[in-house]
Amino acid sequence: MTLDLRADPIQLTAALVDIESVSRDEARIADIVEGALREQTVGFEVLRRGNVVLARTDRGLPTRVILAGHLDTVPIADNVPSRFEVDGAGQQVLHGCGTVDMKSGDAVFLHLAATVAEPVHDLTLIFYDCEEISAEFNGLGRIERELPHWLDGDMAILGEPSGGWIEAGCQGTLRVRLTTAGVRAHSARAWLGDNAIHRLAPVLQRLADYKAREVDIDGCVYREGLSAVRVGGGVAGNVVPDAAEVDVNFRFAPDRSVEQAADHVREVFAGLDLAFEVTDSAAGALPGLTAPAAADLIASVNSHGGGGVRAKYGWTDVSRFAARGIPAVNFGPGDPNLAHKRDEHVPVAQITAVAAMLRGYLTGAV
Repeated sequence: MTLDLRADPIQLTAALVDIESVSRDEARIADIVEGALREQTVGFEVLRRGNVVLARTDRGLPTRVILAGHLDTVPIADNVPSRFEVDGAGQQVLHGCGTVDMKSGDAVFLHLAATVAEPVHDLTLIFYDCEEISAEFNGLGRIERELPHWLDGDMAILGEPSGGWIEAGCQGTLRVRLTTAGVRAHSARAWLGDNAIHRLAPVLQRLADYKAREVDIDGCVYREGLSAVRVGGGVAGNVVPDAAEVDVNFRFAPDRSVEQAADHVREVFAGLDLAFEVTDSAAGALPGLTAPAAADLIASVNSHGGGGVRAKYGWTDVSRFAARGIPAVNFGPGDPNLAHKRDEHVPVAQITAVAAMLRGYLTGAV
């Protein structure tokens, strides 16, 4: 199979969706993308590393823009091959696994690589594997470790679904396990024990009373959230438990570091008799919209009728670029709320619109 990178990006999206590429099974799509870039683009150095495909120009231009997108999808749910239909509002939509997350974004990037003859920025393209599973397998993380110079640039755009809005930066995430201790006893003589599950009550009350902070950074409002996401305890139906635990997830604004976020969560539960363990964390990403390259992107999106700028709720790989001091945004077709759903679909007009906005940005035709 070959891809026609000069075809309409709507058709290119459908072609990519029809190549099954569930995480850990991206070899075929990587082969096809690599071959298309080598055969149908001009001025790009193309490199393959595992199932990551890298391409970049070196025209000596003053700025470099990185276009990055993952090739993998979540497991298929009877939603491949792709199909077109007209929805209740009369707009044409494309259904299929990955139409939103994020083969429509990949299609736009591939199409622009083949059709923008005179960009005003040097370009780096990164198509990577294993984004949808554990971070240890993430192909972009592997490139960051093994070929970090490929992540250098003045602006990074990840094709994550954003509905045609610029979703700037991302929240950080922290998971904490709070454990209480008690004394085990027979439940018929409960007074002889100390119920560890009951000791979770003040923890849950503090979570219920928690007031989330809202932070405005570069005009993007990030709303934090502190939530119980798992509760465990008890050994049998006739035993007062001597241990219980609750997992708490803190989604924090990118003006906090991971360490500051952990300190904040400790403060929330200060004074309670419990053990505190950080089980997982990832830093957020500042939006960096004051950088000149970012300002040009905003101007192009606004001039082409885009949605504008808003904060990204959730964590994405923009964090990797922000940690390197590179402004990074999420920008792609599709409603992120439809990602991973059985009826995942994207309005084809959004694919066309995002391609036009990025073409204007890359050619300087703001």
